[in-house]
Amino acid sequence: MSNMARLMREQIARALANFRLPFKATAALNNHGALIGVDMQGLAGEKVSGELFQHYGFSSAPLAGAEYLVIPVGGNSKHAVVVASEDVRYRITLQDGEVSLYTDEGDYVHMKRGRVIEMVTDTLIVKAGVKVRFETPLVEMSGDQHVEGGIKADSEITDHARSMQADRELYNQHDHGGGPKPSPRQ
Repeated sequence: MSNMARLMREQIARALANFRLPFKATAALNNHGALIGVDMQGLAGEKVSGELFQHYGFSSAPLAGAEYLVIPVGGNSKHAVVVASEDVRYRITLQDGEVSLYTDEGDYVHMKRGRVIEMVTDTLIVKAGVKVRFETPLVEMSGDQHVEGGIKADSEITDHARSMQADRELYNQHDHGGGPKPSPRQ
């Protein structure tokens, strides 16, 4: 090997010796602020602090024990950013092409094959300032329904016996054995 090639390799080796490559780390603690700061344990137990970068419109605060992919900015661990996080302890099983959001408590939104979206939680709160609109030919609900305020319908309301209009007609025709018809009529 020529002296020039050996000198170049030594020079490159010296430069890379001070340059940290991306690495995996384990989450230890989150510090909440404008950005989520993270303390983590890197290779060989080293303690590393950094910032948890996230996609616009999505935020998460991974629990201790989650795994991170860390990139040292400029090759220096003193300015590290987490660009991906994973926690297999809580991830739900997916088929190819599916997507989910999930928590350690078992809540999830699962976009399944066959164009089905499943949401699982104890309490679901939807806050809409003007209205909620479902554009679907059928809404099914199980269990009891509780409504605060009124219910309005633009077409017929029917239960297991008959429609409300059929009940009105029955009421309006009755006369208690020959007496007057109800007034006012329904």
